[in-house]
Amino acid sequence: PPAGSFYMASLYDLKPRFQALLRPLSRGLLGAGVAPNAVTLAALALSAAMGAALALWPASAWALAAVPLVLLVRMALNALDGMMAREGGQESKLGLVLNEVGDILADGAIYLPLALALGVHALLAAGFVLLAAASEAAGLAGIATGAGRRYDGPFGKSDRAAALGALAIVAAAGVPLAGWIGWAFAALCALAALTIANRTTKAARGRA
Repeated sequence: PPAGSFYMASLYDLKPRFQALLRPLSRGLLGAGVAPNAVTLAALALSAAMGAALALWPASAWALAAVPLVLLVRMALNALDGMMAREGGQESKLGLVLNEVGDILADGAIYLPLALALGVHALLAAGFVLLAAASEAAGLAGIATGAGRRYDGPFGKSDRAAALGALAIVAAAGVPLAGWIGWAFAALCALAALTIANRTTKAARGRA
C-alpha cells in the first residue's frame, strides 16, 4: 500500500498465487472453447444449487459439510473467469456486469439459507447478506471515482467464504451453536460494515 495509508489485509491478497495454480486449467478451458461468461454463470448456478439444498435440508450434516467445498469451487470459478477473459482477449462490458452481479447474487443464494440453517435470526441473516452486497457495491464505487475496483479488507468475498465455510464445518460436526451463533454473525456484520467504511473511504480519495 502507499506510504501513510491504512491497509487492512484480506485473503484476496492471496489471489495471485491462487490464479497461478489455476492457470493451466484456464488455458485448457480456453483451448476447449469455453467462454469466460459461461464460467461466471456456472459459479452462480453452483451457488444457487447449494442454497437450494440448504433450504430443503437445513438439518443435513452432508449439506452443511458440502458448503466449504462449494465455496472453494466457486472461488476457483470466480478467479478463472477473469483470467480467461484477460488472457483470451475476451474482456467485455457484459462480462464485467455478469461478474459483479453474479457475485452478489451468489453470496445471497448461499449465505441466507446457510445462516438460517445455522439458527441465525432471520433479520440478522438478512442484514449480513445486505452488508455483504453493500461491501461489493462500495468496491465498485472506486471505479467511478478513479480509484479502481476496491478489494480492501478486512472482510471481502474470500474472507466471507472462509468464515462461513468454517461455521458450516462446525455445524456439520454437531457442535451446538445456539449459545453463540448470533453473536458470531453480529461480529461478522461488524467486519462487513468496517469493510464498507474502508472501501468507501479509499474510493472517495479518487486514486488507486
